[in-house]
Amino acid sequence: MPEQIADPQNWPTLVEKSLSGKRWLKRPFCDRSAEAISQSCGVSSVLAQIISARGVTLEEASSHLTPSIRTAMPDPLVLKDMDAAIRRVAKAVTDGEKIGIFGDYDVDGTTASALLSRYFSALNIEHEAYLPDRILEGYGPNLQAFRYLQDKSASLCITVDCGAMAHDILEQVRNDGLDVVVLDHHQMTLPPPPVIATVNPNRPDDISGLGNLSAVGVTFMMLAALNRQLRENGYFETRSEPKIMHWLDLVSLGLVCDVMALKGLTRVLVAQGLKVFGQLDDETSLPPYPGLKILAQRAGAKGQARADHLGFSIGPRINAAGRIGHANTAFQLMTAKTASEATQWSEKLQDLNEERKRIEADVQSEAVAQIDAALTGVSPGYVLAAGNGWHPGVIGIVAGRLKEKYGCPAIVISVDGEIGKGSARSVDGVDLGQIIANARQEGVLMAGGGHAMAAGLTIERNQMPAFDQFLKSEIKKPEHGYVTEGRKLVDAVIAPTAVNKDFAEEIAGAGPYGQDYPEPVVMLENMRIRYADIKGANHVAVTLEDDIGNSARGIAFRFADEPAGKELLATGNRVHILGKVKADEWRGGNAGQIIIEDVARA
Repeated sequence: MPEQIADPQNWPTLVEKSLSGKRWLKRPFCDRSAEAISQSCGVSSVLAQIISARGVTLEEASSHLTPSIRTAMPDPLVLKDMDAAIRRVAKAVTDGEKIGIFGDYDVDGTTASALLSRYFSALNIEHEAYLPDRILEGYGPNLQAFRYLQDKSASLCITVDCGAMAHDILEQVRNDGLDVVVLDHHQMTLPPPPVIATVNPNRPDDISGLGNLSAVGVTFMMLAALNRQLRENGYFETRSEPKIMHWLDLVSLGLVCDVMALKGLTRVLVAQGLKVFGQLDDETSLPPYPGLKILAQRAGAKGQARADHLGFSIGPRINAAGRIGHANTAFQLMTAKTASEATQWSEKLQDLNEERKRIEADVQSEAVAQIDAALTGVSPGYVLAAGNGWHPGVIGIVAGRLKEKYGCPAIVISVDGEIGKGSARSVDGVDLGQIIANARQEGVLMAGGGHAMAAGLTIERNQMPAFDQFLKSEIKKPEHGYVTEGRKLVDAVIAPTAVNKDFAEEIAGAGPYGQDYPEPVVMLENMRIRYADIKGANHVAVTLEDDIGNSARGIAFRFADEPAGKELLATGNRVHILGKVKADEWRGGNAGQIIIEDVARA
């Protein structure tokens, strides 16, 4: 992409203001590069334009379209401290030590814990996993947990998705005689804690360039290096080597649900993990650990596994365990070896998820009312809501909903007495993890940290105004490059004839899509609404037609009460449509439909 148009603010404007108040900008691309990609890779000109506009060069196009771990994965020892971690874990395995696993209670932490458990189970190594209670114990290592693991005879403990900033606790643990290896990915504002090794691509002295790996990704890298080390030591001469590639379902789930940028190695790991999941509604083919696939089927996921299945169907049910119940339920599902056992755990997760949704809806309603009452009509740089007694297990989800609703970073705080526990979700351009870490260093927060897109915090009630002022000053700083103006990025302008299954499958095949690599959004220009009707509670189904009679079907979910929905329901209106092309499984054949995300008057 030419340097002068790298900034979206300088991209061509297709629509100045949609019915949702958004400006539609067209991603620019190089005609010559797109044509070369189309010819070289055998893809349609539209798909070639899309990936060219996203910065994929002709030289990169083939590997981009066919992601391969063999070519993308670096030597795991490129990660700082990985060599020290491998030496200690290999010794524990060789000597038959019992190994403790201390994980976080979210998807990334539970998948990383389950990945370690699957590995040690394959080698018949005694191990004990400990996942803390979100409400009673909170985030990160605690002394009681480590002493529990020591009482269970663990001589080495591996922490996953936590530990990088737990200096005081880990110093006490060291004094108690327990060796610790930390596998983490959260921002570090201090030197590493006093442990055997701290493997974290986001520690200041790590130069691996793998900062978009979550904890489960770091854990996978560690196991790859451990397999190699044990192989070189002759450990596998009398036993089978664990097939860690078969467990990439866990890795892809943790990476997607922790909102890691889908680029480089992360994107490749997710792509390969989706292959492990395979066809989600195929009940005849279950992997050795069937829990995640059975949970996907229970959630109603169909077809070839996609990243959005992980983020919106499987992930919320895994998260519900740690938020409303206990993360051990999710861990048991992921390590269950029989379909009957996995089915029992999936039903428990389904029930927890239903309860989570009810609680979440109440908190979100109160938060929206609070924010709307405070808005002055100017686009907010961020939104902040706090409430007494809000369930701390759902505030992260609500923060994510508010981020989408208001198009800016969102912080939600649950207050209990004089202390508040908060979760934050961010947008591209605002490193909220760093901002919250800065607030902690300034004494505004009691505790806090995370990564660019998600963070947590602890605050005293009387510090709320100071935190609000701190956010105002930090988020407006030029280095964040944050633009509060609402905008939609358009990958391609297509004809209604392109809304078909073939094109939908070609787009899907160029995935996976997710953070920093969103699913392509297309525009239909100047379409007449030939038919419109409300389906279900408040979905709007339409048939659109261009000037020469070509038509396309579309569906706008939860639009009926929105201005855009009312526009769609007026048969004969002329509109521009923004959305994603999907196969229409109901009609079958080569039928497709556009999932409508925004509407503008033509």
